[in-house]
Amino acid sequence: MHHSKSAFFRFPVTIYYEDTDAGGVVYHSNYLKFFERARTEMLREQGVCQRELLEQKIGFVVRSMEIDFLKAARLDDNLVVLTQLTEKRKASLIYCQELVNPHEEVLCRAIVKVACIDMQKMKPQCIPDAVFSEK
Repeated sequence: MHHSKSAFFRFPVTIYYEDTDAGGVVYHSNYLKFFERARTEMLREQGVCQRELLEQKIGFVVRSMEIDFLKAARLDDNLVVLTQLTEKRKASLIYCQELVNPHEEVLCRAIVKVACIDMQKMKPQCIPDAVFSEK
């Protein structure tokens, strides 16, 4: 991500004991949880209610992810997930996400492709216009 960091949705993350292994280092699968929570909160801030979408049998699922673990996050770290929607297609979204420390060093980076699906048919579906209409 080479743009101004202020252009990103910022989601704070504190590293708890339960997030770490015996050495106090964040276990790799937990980075996915941090990124997932950040994307959910970004949608929520944009006025998207995933519960309402699910009631209409519409869901978002991670289709693919490219992830780079650059530096270890550790117990008691206060970090921020920076999230930016980099591409919007008819039935999918691509996010760029970074977990950064207070010095703006990137600890982990992910490119996440999220597909919109019909939850009954489990097939791709166009993203409803209401999802990204300007609030």
